[in-house]
This record gives sequence, structure tokens and C-alpha cells, in this order.
Amino acid sequence: MVRKIDFQQAGQILAEKKNAVLLDVREEDEYITGHAIDARLLPVDELTPQRAADELPDRDAPILIYCRSGRRSHRAAALLDGYGYTELYDLGSLIGWPYGLE
Repeated sequence: MVRKIDFQQAGQILAEKKNAVLLDVREEDEYITGHAIDARLLPVDELTPQRAADELPDRDAPILIYCRSGRRSHRAAALLDGYGYTELYDLGSLIGWPYGLE
């Protein structure tokens, strides 16, 4: 199941659940120009079942997904849901992210 959440809810999940993953599904060139602190890069176009299993082995970990506008995060969340991931959160766009960028 995929839930749409805001930045405040994301901050709470990241603070409370140590196994939470912040997932950037943009392209690498977008990621290197700025991304959320501690975010992992996994471009949505590379999100196959095998790559997901390799990069995100805990299917029950909270996964918070973002991109530039929200379209790719929605698509990635739907793919991961289909691959059996159980705790998915769609942040949509990173614009306005209050918790720092690197």
C-alpha cells in the first residue's frame, strides 16, 4: 500500500524508524546537483525486481520516495508495491524539503 505524505510526516518517520529509507528516484545527474541528506539513488527507469531486491532487501522497511515533480515517485511507489514492499510513502517533489540537502 502506498501512502501520500507531507514533509512533516516524513520527518517523523525518519526520526522514529531507524530502518527507514529515503529513496531518490531521479536520474543520477539530477541527484548529484542536490538531494536530501542520506537519500539513496535508484532511478525509476532502473527499478526492476532484481535491482529493488539488491538495493532494498528489507521489503517491510519504510521507504519514502521522492523525485522532482511527483510523477516518477508515484510510478516508483507503484512498482515497489507490485514487488511486494509493504510500507511505501510517496513524498512527491523534493521542492521545499526542510531537512537539509547535500
